[in-house]
Amino acid sequence: MPAGTRLPRLISAYTIFVFAIWPIAVHAQSVTFACDFPGSNPAHYRLSVNHDGRASYTSDGKMSSGADYAASEGMVDVPTDFSLSAATTARIFNLAKAAHYFEGNIDSKKKNIASTGDKTLTYQDGGTTRVGSYNYSFVPAVQELTVLFQNLSAVLEFGHRLSYEYRYQKLALAEEINRMEQTSILKGIGPDISVIAPILQAIADDQTVINPVRARAMRLLQQTAR
Repeated sequence: MPAGTRLPRLISAYTIFVFAIWPIAVHAQSVTFACDFPGSNPAHYRLSVNHDGRASYTSDGKMSSGADYAASEGMVDVPTDFSLSAATTARIFNLAKAAHYFEGNIDSKKKNIASTGDKTLTYQDGGTTRVGSYNYSFVPAVQELTVLFQNLSAVLEFGHRLSYEYRYQKLALAEEINRMEQTSILKGIGPDISVIAPILQAIADDQTVINPVRARAMRLLQQTAR
């Protein structure tokens, strides 16, 4: 075989081999929940979870005084980027699948149901995006996802307030932690309370904080290991 024709054939064979062993790209999957409820606190928040458990949270939550605690300096702040447990991540994506990835109409369309905020669930998989908007849904999987995301938001908002009070109003920590312990969200969120572990740890370790509050912060931290 002439040398001039052998080289192109070798290149062609090599190209075929490379594409044969090239790993198939894995599309990034995510589920996002957003809620807009004017007059509530927060009035808007957005929680997004990737298939690997990486998550992010943004909100316009404020202290009762109206101060924007997210803009305060020097706080042991709750991270806007965090990780969820494998169990919770799997639950979110299983529920999204059960809800047919929010295809079609997921809103009840009932006019006699009180408004609880304009909610949006978004599923992304590579170039595919599916969006479902609703006030209230009769779809069981959507109902479960709504409660799950609302609970996560509530815990993160508790964390933001604890951060603010730890920095500026330590005497208010006892009431905030008591309020947190008395809510039902902790029963539904389980180990994922770890998303606010940094501020709980800071309170538990700080000897300038009164011992009962430190002990309760430690008790909440212990729930992250269950």
